[in-house]
Amino acid sequence: MTLLTWAARLFLFVVLVTFALRNTAPVTLNFVQDHVWQAPLVVVLLVFFAAGTAMGLLAMSGVVFRQRREISRLKQLQEARGAEITELPPPIL
Repeated sequence: MTLLTWAARLFLFVVLVTFALRNTAPVTLNFVQDHVWQAPLVVVLLVFFAAGTAMGLLAMSGVVFRQRREISRLKQLQEARGAEITELPPPIL
């Protein structure tokens, strides 16, 4: 199973490197008020992918912190009762 996982990772790496090497043509992005940015296509894609990932992580951080507070509250409740809670309610999404 580990060999299959590493083979899949190697294949994905080779595909991404090939994609990056084939897309080095310069592109021009025109922003408001005549701001222009020129960069290779692969750099532009990487920047927008990273920005999308950051926004996704930021969007889900509220849910994660809410769940951590709920887990902390349930642990305090468990300690206060002195009993063991065997089943927790499903997380609120």
